[in-house]
Amino acid sequence: MNRRCSLLLALLALAVPLVRGQAGGPIDQLRQSFLSPPPDSRIMMRWWWFGPTVTHAQLERELRLMREGGIGGVEIQPVYPVVLDDAARGISTLPFLSDGFIGALRFAGDKARELGLRVDLTVGSGWPYGGPQVSIDHAAGKLRVERVMVPASLRVAVPSIGAGEKLLAVFLAPATELTDIGNGFVVLPAGAVGREVLFFISSRSGMMVKRPAVGAEGYVLNHFDRNALDQYLKTVGDRLLEAFPADRPYAVFADSLEVYESDWTADFLEEFKTRRGYDLKPHLPALVTDSAPNAATLRHDWGQTLTELLTERFVEPMQEWARRNRTRFRFQGYGTPPAALSSNAHVDLPEGEGAQWKALSSTRWASSVSHAYGRPVTSSETWTWLHSPVFRASPLDLKAEADLHFLQGVNQLIGHGWPYTAEGVEYPGWRFYAAAVFNDKNPWWLVMPDVSLYLQRISFLMRQGTPVNDVAIYLPTDDAWAHFAPGRVNMIETLRERIGPAVVSKVLEAGFGFDFVDDEALRASSAMHRVVIVPGVERMPSETLRALETFARAGGVVIATRRLPESAPSGLFEGPGAPAHFVRDEADLGSTLGRLMKSDVELSAGAADIGFVHRHTDAADIYFLANTANTPRSVDATFRLPATNGESWDPIRGTVAPLDVREAPAGRTAVTLDFEPYGSRVLVFSTQKRSGRASAARRIPARPPVAPTSVDLSTGWTVSFGADGPPVAFDSLRSWTDNPATRYFSGLATYAKNIEVPAAMLRSLRRVRIEFGNGTPVPPQPLRNGMQAWLDAPVREAAVVYVNDRRVGSVWCPPYSLDVTDFVRPGANSLRIVVANLAINHMAGQALPSYRLLNLRYGSRFDPQDM
Repeated sequence: MNRRCSLLLALLALAVPLVRGQAGGPIDQLRQSFLSPPPDSRIMMRWWWFGPTVTHAQLERELRLMREGGIGGVEIQPVYPVVLDDAARGISTLPFLSDGFIGALRFAGDKARELGLRVDLTVGSGWPYGGPQVSIDHAAGKLRVERVMVPASLRVAVPSIGAGEKLLAVFLAPATELTDIGNGFVVLPAGAVGREVLFFISSRSGMMVKRPAVGAEGYVLNHFDRNALDQYLKTVGDRLLEAFPADRPYAVFADSLEVYESDWTADFLEEFKTRRGYDLKPHLPALVTDSAPNAATLRHDWGQTLTELLTERFVEPMQEWARRNRTRFRFQGYGTPPAALSSNAHVDLPEGEGAQWKALSSTRWASSVSHAYGRPVTSSETWTWLHSPVFRASPLDLKAEADLHFLQGVNQLIGHGWPYTAEGVEYPGWRFYAAAVFNDKNPWWLVMPDVSLYLQRISFLMRQGTPVNDVAIYLPTDDAWAHFAPGRVNMIETLRERIGPAVVSKVLEAGFGFDFVDDEALRASSAMHRVVIVPGVERMPSETLRALETFARAGGVVIATRRLPESAPSGLFEGPGAPAHFVRDEADLGSTLGRLMKSDVELSAGAADIGFVHRHTDAADIYFLANTANTPRSVDATFRLPATNGESWDPIRGTVAPLDVREAPAGRTAVTLDFEPYGSRVLVFSTQKRSGRASAARRIPARPPVAPTSVDLSTGWTVSFGADGPPVAFDSLRSWTDNPATRYFSGLATYAKNIEVPAAMLRSLRRVRIEFGNGTPVPPQPLRNGMQAWLDAPVREAAVVYVNDRRVGSVWCPPYSLDVTDFVRPGANSLRIVVANLAINHMAGQALPSYRLLNLRYGSRFDPQDM
């Protein structure tokens, strides 16, 4: 309402009874838990401690605010300083792992438990793991390759070999090993002039910890070196846990693997020979040239060894250390070094990030791990780059991205995040360089409890029962290894290139849920899926091919696309009676799936922006559906179950209503659904009769139609800005920024007016709503990072409505309307609407902070994103 909009009190003839049930059978208990979900399904926040510069009093204040806002816990992450020490202002940095820092950590942990909040702990500062405790011999490893053209003298100087490095071998390209090395030179044979010499050096990447706290600066850890990890956990992990002598953190956390160019370790050649059965050293040139006929095989074996070493020397020991310390290991297990999907079998709490629901995202990667290995909870780092820059993200932005995470199987959101701010810091306080802000500094914090409750309800429902994902999309890990190259060993990025852009969208648009699997995960989850898609795979282990053949001959559906795997059993995909199927053009994948399997959900044409998740329990089938588009959608949907009792559970308003279901062909259930922009629905189908009053929940016969009546509320308001602002007359609704006095106002504005509602009008009607308008779609634009909702909302950005001094509810996403039936009375009524905008409106009228002196003191550790 800090903009031009229409506002109506709509008096409508509606028949929408609410279902209110008593706790009885399983469906009634599920319904009650949905309305009031358990605390462990609340969202969490990554809590940035800048410096760290924290005090006990402010830590307690922020923890209490989080609880009041519906946030269920924190992930403590010490990061870079944003301010210099200032004794006059009480600002003092507590260096990482110092006694003062450990004391603050202990206080925060104790206070969080007292408040009923979960605490997770990053085992380090910044990311990836590392710091001053990591010596050069334990730093991230890299295969350094130097190329030198042979001069006429036939003598080439050996490159400088520094600390932590070792010369492995020298070759005359393409693959002739040179051994005549002395006095710092390699002597080459006649005829070598103009050719290239390749030096292979066991080296270090030199990567330093990103965004470290004061006292946490240093090399990134070598994730292929068990001794390096053990030393790190002894000096960093054990020290951090001193802050939790009795009650350990709920989980310890490792962020995404971003150890750039990490592809080697000191004993790699020995480990390679033990595991692969031959010596890699004579074949090193094949890693950097394509001339060797067996280059792909050699790279495959090199990549496989890297993944095995990471799994055995980092992932497994981290889980062992966590369990030994009575906690859990939470991990974003993807990136560089090259973790495979099945490396995460050794993770207690798999986590992803990213909202790309129609691609190979790390979010779907994490939920696939959970489904394969029986992990009930999948978390995601959420809102990392939401509507950049900071303080620009709205509650609608928050919902739009969160729904995309839910569509990928996530059921625990870790918000990115909550920046700690010292007392007395100029508004709007400290902020992380690259994220949305979800604390009380943003005016729309006013509605955070309502936003959090929506997210909590969906998180709870997405934990019930088991996922219904018919399809497994096979990830060609062997192909990824074969396409690695020194400096480019990111497993998930390489797999994304291999499977291509079409497969995921075709499966979703055909109406199926799916998981990603690799060879090990496929074996672990073989009973879960009815279809396995093998997208453009070149090579595949023989045991996996045999398993697929057995699966297909037993009635499962196997579909290869684009090409057939090498060494596929004769008659598996081609020939008379072939049990598996081959789709050369992936554009035909959806129709092939539809021919071979009954889809879980069928949507009418033009509904590609509607996503769904299906969970099955003994009591019910639960569907979460979300419109990912910025325009309304009306769709006909059919579900792969017979027509039974259906209910629509509103996760925003916390209401339950009967669903108008009808029978569809082939024993399906059909419904018509209307979605607002970025709207979501929960549909619950059950054969169980409702107990108590809930059994009578059916559509009430409508009275004879009454023409909708509305009262225009767009004029005659008084508006007060802030807690002490004098009332200002608004003859018509208009943007705050039109007035120079409020152009840069950030905060709460209170709109007030009185309205008259005739008694006769109320008697003739069923429901009364206040309508703010629909919003206007904004053409989406390319973004460098992250996402945002592309809708010009009629309320900027949230509002709480009071009728006759009673709180009706809040509006912060479509539909921008509220049912006020139980609050309106005949005659005179007072209406008060408290509207909250964004903190960035204030920032737009202020100079940005100067970090010049800070950077001179600590070095440049961050670049404020998009400011």
